[in-house]
Amino acid sequence: MTGTTRSSNGLDDRRKRLLFRCWHRGTREMDLILGRFADAEIGNLSDDELTQLETLLEEADPDLYAAITGDKVLAAEVIGPLFARIKAFPIADREV
Repeated sequence: MTGTTRSSNGLDDRRKRLLFRCWHRGTREMDLILGRFADAEIGNLSDDELTQLETLLEEADPDLYAAITGDKVLAAEVIGPLFARIKAFPIADREV
């Protein structure tokens, strides 16, 4: 699988932008990790969680990937409950 399985129909503009940004990171690994998470969760995220996601998306792909794999620790203001959910998101079917 190489792209979104979720339509952006019915999403507000903020969620549409975030869904797009999650699938267009610049590296395939991060596209798949964040894109699949966004496909599954974007419609259910609170405003605070959307803000957390926006903050995460400002991080460079190599740094964010290293943090997700446990090879790096990001600043406390970047990581939080949403980061933990992304990190714990099931990876069994990921092509990473």
